[in-house]
Amino acid sequence: MRIISILSAFLISFGAIAQNTIKGTFTPAEDYSWIIAYRLKPGSQVYAADTVIKNGEFNLTLPENAPQGTYRLVYAIPQEEYFFDIIYNGKEDIKFKFDSDLGVDFIASDENILFGTYFNEINSLERDMISFYSNGRTDVNAYNDILKKFNKVQQSYEKKSKGLLVNQFIKANNPNLPSSYISIQDYVENRKNSYFKNLDVKNSVLQSSGFLSDKLANYVFTALPLEQLEKEETEKEIQSNITTVHEKLKDVSDTFRFHVFYSFWTQSTASGFNNTADFIFAKYLKPSSAAENNKDIIDQIEIDTRLRISSLASDLVWTDGKKKKRLSTLFGAKNYVLVFWSSTCGHCLKELPELHSKLKENTSVKVIAVGLENDEVSWNIEAAKLEKFEHAISLGKWESEYAALYNIQSTPTYFILDENKYIIAKPENVNDVVSFLGDK
Repeated sequence: MRIISILSAFLISFGAIAQNTIKGTFTPAEDYSWIIAYRLKPGSQVYAADTVIKNGEFNLTLPENAPQGTYRLVYAIPQEEYFFDIIYNGKEDIKFKFDSDLGVDFIASDENILFGTYFNEINSLERDMISFYSNGRTDVNAYNDILKKFNKVQQSYEKKSKGLLVNQFIKANNPNLPSSYISIQDYVENRKNSYFKNLDVKNSVLQSSGFLSDKLANYVFTALPLEQLEKEETEKEIQSNITTVHEKLKDVSDTFRFHVFYSFWTQSTASGFNNTADFIFAKYLKPSSAAENNKDIIDQIEIDTRLRISSLASDLVWTDGKKKKRLSTLFGAKNYVLVFWSSTCGHCLKELPELHSKLKENTSVKVIAVGLENDEVSWNIEAAKLEKFEHAISLGKWESEYAALYNIQSTPTYFILDENKYIIAKPENVNDVVSFLGDK
C-alpha cells in the first residue's frame, strides 16, 4: 500500500501544472478597465485569458496548459495600438506597473527584467555610437571604449540569461560590431552586411513574437545609403532590402512570411511609399490570396489602394434624362466632389442642402451626389431639391455596386477629386468639404 501511495503521489505531483499569474497596476487607474492576453504564434495570435482592471489593479491567471513564449497584453481599443508584449517561460509569475506616460516597468520576472535592462543598455550604447559619428569624431581610443562596452554588455547578458527564453532574443540582437575603428561609411556597410549573422529567422520562439518582424522591418526601412536620396531612389533601396528579406524567409512558413510582408505593406503605406506598397502587394501578398486566412486582408488592401489619396477615382456611370454620363468624361471643373448619401438618412438631409447652398455659386466645383437607395421614390423627391448637383443612383443601398466600389460604411461620405479625377481629400463632413475647397 505504501508503494502505491508513493507512486500515486509521484504521478499526481508530476502531472500537476502550476498556474502562473500576471498581475500589476495601471496608471491613471480611471483610464483602464480590462486586459486581454494573447499568445503569439508565427504570424498570428490566439486568445489566452482576460480579466478586469479594478481601481488600477488586476490579477490575471493563465490557463494551466499555457505554453511558454511571448504573450501580448492588450488594454484598450484599437487593440493593434494599445498593447505590450511579455515573455512567459511557464515557471514564473509576472508583475509590473504600467504608466500611460512612462510605459511598462517589470517588478517580478527574470525574463522580462533582463529583456528590458539589456535593450535599455544596448540602445544607450547605440546612441553613443551614433553621436560619435554624427559629431565627426575620430578619437580611436574613445571609439574602442564604446566597442568594449558593447562587448561587455552583450557577453554579460548572454551569460545572465543562459537557460531562459530571453537568451534567444539577446543572442539574436548581437550587433556584430567591428573589432576596431572604421569610417562611418564602412560602419554602415558592415552593419548591413552582418545584420542576419545571428538572426535565425527560422527560430520559432523569435517568430512567435514581435521581435523578429520588428528586426526585419528595421532592416528594410533603415538599412539605406548615407547620402541624401530622392523619394523614388529611397523606395528602390527599400524594395531591394525587401527582396533580400524574401530570400532570407524562403524556408519559413507561409503564414509567417505573409505576416511579415503585410507589416511591410502597412509601414510603407503609412510612410507614403505607395510604389513600395504596390510592389509588396503585387509580388508577395497577392500571390498568397488563395489562402483562406489571407483573403480578407487582400480584399481590404485592394480597397485601401483604390481609395487612397492620389489614386484615380473609380468610374461612375449615371443617366441624366436620356443622356448617359460618366465621371471619367466630365470636364470643366477644377474640383469634383463625390458625396454618397441616401434620401432616408437624416444626416444627409441636413448636410446636402447645406453643401448645395454653399457651393451653388462656385462654378469651379461640380458635385456628383450618389444616392444609395432601395428604390427611386423618395430619392426622386429629395434629389429634385438639389438641382445644381449631378445625381446618380445606386440601387441596393449598402449592397449596391457603388457602395462596394467606394467601400461606403456610412452616409454621407465625401471624396474630393482634382480636375483629373484623382482623389485629393476624404473630408469627414460638409464643413470640412467647404473648408478644403476654400483653401484651394
